Parts: sequence; structure tokens; C-alpha cells
Amino acid sequence: MSSKEKPTLGGQRIKTRKRNIAAPLDPAAFADAVVQIYLDNAGDLELIAKSIESSDLNFNRYGDTFFEVVFTGGRTQPGTTKPDEGERHPYSILDCEAKRELILPSVIYIQKILRRRPFLIKNLENVMRRFLQSLEFLEENERIKLAIFTALAFSQKLSGLPPETVFQPLLKDNLVGKGLVLTFITDFFKEYLIDNSLDDLISILKRGKMEDNLLDFFPSGKRSAEAFSEHFTKAGMASLVEYNDKKIFEVKVKEMKSALTTQISEEADLSEVIETVKQHVKDAKLPELEVVRILWDVLMDAVQWSGKNQQQNVNLALRQVKTWAKLLNTFCTSGKLELELLYKVQVQCYEDTKLMKLFPEMVRSLYEQDVLAEDTILHWIRKGTNPKGRQSFVKALEPFVKWLEEAEEEE
Repeated sequence: MSSKEKPTLGGQRIKTRKRNIAAPLDPAAFADAVVQIYLDNAGDLELIAKSIESSDLNFNRYGDTFFEVVFTGGRTQPGTTKPDEGERHPYSILDCEAKRELILPSVIYIQKILRRRPFLIKNLENVMRRFLQSLEFLEENERIKLAIFTALAFSQKLSGLPPETVFQPLLKDNLVGKGLVLTFITDFFKEYLIDNSLDDLISILKRGKMEDNLLDFFPSGKRSAEAFSEHFTKAGMASLVEYNDKKIFEVKVKEMKSALTTQISEEADLSEVIETVKQHVKDAKLPELEVVRILWDVLMDAVQWSGKNQQQNVNLALRQVKTWAKLLNTFCTSGKLELELLYKVQVQCYEDTKLMKLFPEMVRSLYEQDVLAEDTILHWIRKGTNPKGRQSFVKALEPFVKWLEEAEEEE
């Protein structure tokens, strides 16, 4: 025996490290088995669901493959929507007619599968995301079927399917640019609104973080309020157009308020503030009544009100009115607009307890600064239609009104 060789005891066991030997992946066999279940049951989804439930198929590993079979009738090539080798069945979602009554059973069928195997929702998301990102490779009627399925899936509240699964994959530049996304989303909206309200649709858009970004579905050259209105009006969705117009209006109002608040808090030059208002009115096409409401809101919001000192609040309010009277004068150019301003004062004093007793003081100040005309005040007293605090405010204003009427008689 060589001196370098170490002696061993007879019968010694040599320990070997255990290895995790993975079973070979075989999605083709899984797909063929699912296809065979479809064929054996002649496309009867009730029977198919029962057969799948009693099978020992490995859904944990082959969830994506399962939904490929559901949507296309067989396996698809990795990362595509193209058919792969293997068995196929003719009862898939994309093989049926583009009719909701024919696609709805598949939605209900998937719902049953997901209730027993909720982990499969991630696989459904994966497959839907892939199809949505491949709209250009689908036939037109296949895109319609996918839109109908998606709408019905949300209508049926398909277990845990998040809206972002649908909306975010669509926002690929090439798909948007070709108009495919707009066509798909229009079909989706129309189908969804058959069974659901506009509020339900808006709720889905909010959860999908698309409520304020609907123009992102349009090709870049058509992202305008006019294009939105024209497209969805033509598609028969006037309520969606009205909603979007309202959203745009709210954004414009918010922008105007923000700009004015900054200028007023910084005590900017009056001419600069007036020019800012005019520019926003022009850009947003704001109606005159809305401009008056915005101006009053901004002016009063800029006041640093005292928590307890009523007299101090009176002084602050009157100072604000006096400082910006010319701004109000510039845009209160008719009796109708003056009356709207008076209603704004009335409502604010009614809804804000610390301002309740300021109403007569504010009205008198606006009169003295030539913002409100005598006729406007008397009209409000005699024919005012807003009931908020009206009775008490009319009484509080009696001494001033009596003075106005006596002055009118003297003239």
C-alpha cells in the first residue's frame, strides 16, 4: 500500500448529497389532456368544469397553458398568440361567434374554476396581458371577442381580476398609434355599459388608474377634447362625453383657482390678476356665472380667518372686499352676474357659522364699492330664490334696505 493512500474500513458507506430532481416540464401533455376533456364533453362547459375538477392535472405548474387552451383551443407559441403544435378543440372563446350570449358561459365557467383554484387568477392575468399586448396579431373579430369577454369579466366581477391588468398592457405606443387600442376600448365600454351604469365604468377606470387619462387611449395626433367628444358621441356614449367634459371643466376651474390664489396671496398687481382671469376664461371657455363664483371663492379662501374674534373676521372680510372690489367689478358686468355674486355671499355666510353675522356688512360693503347695484339688492330682497338662511338674512338686512328705499324715494 502506498504511503499516500489512506486505509478504509471494509463495508464503509459513502454518503452522497441528496439532490432535488425536478420532474421534466411537459406543457404539451397538459394541454393535450385539457383539450381531450373539451372533446370528450363536446364543449359542454358544465361537464368540462366537473371533469377538470376531478382530474389530477397539475394546474400549479401549467396555469398559463390552461388559459391558452380556454382562449384559443390549444397551446400557443411562447410569448405569442400563434397556435403551437398539439391537439386543439373548437370550443374556445376566440373560436365562437362575437356574441355576448355565446361568450358569457365561458366567463361563468372560468369563474367556477377560479373559485376552486383562486391561485389561477395570476395565470389568467398573464394570458390576458399577452393577448392585449398582441392585438395587432389578432383578427378584427378576435379583438371584438376579447373586448366582449373583458367587459363580461368585469360585469360578472370575475374573481380578483384587477382593472390594471386590462388597461396598462394596452398602452403600448405602437398599438395606440395604430388606433387598435381605441377600437378595443370602445368595444369594451359599449359592451360593459349594456349591463352597468356609467358610475360603475368610472369605478373600474379609477381602480385601473385611467380615470384622468382617457386620452391616452387615443393616437397622439387625436388627443383633444374635441376628438374625444366626436368619437364617443358617434359610438353612442354621450354620457361618457358629458362626464369627460365635466372632468375637463373641473380641471380648468382648479387651475384657475390655483393661479389666482397664488397671485392674491402675494398681493399681485390688480391688472395682472385681471389678465390672468381673462386668459383662463378664454382658454377654458368658462361661463360668466362660473367666473363670478370662482372669484368670490378665491377671495374668501385667501382670508386668514380668526377662530373666535367676530369683529376681527368682519374687518378681514371687509378689507378683502375693498382691496379687490375692482376685480369683482371687472367681471360683474350685469344684474344677473351681480345677483349670482349675492347668492354666493348668501350661501357662504349660511354654511360657515363664523360668517353668519357678516352678511349685512358684506352686502353693504359690496354696494359701497359699486360691485352690487341698488336694484340687484332690492331684487334679491323681493324675489330671491335661494332659501339658505334667507329669512334671517332678509331680516338682518332690513335697516340697510330701508335706507336704500328712502334714498330712492328722495331721488
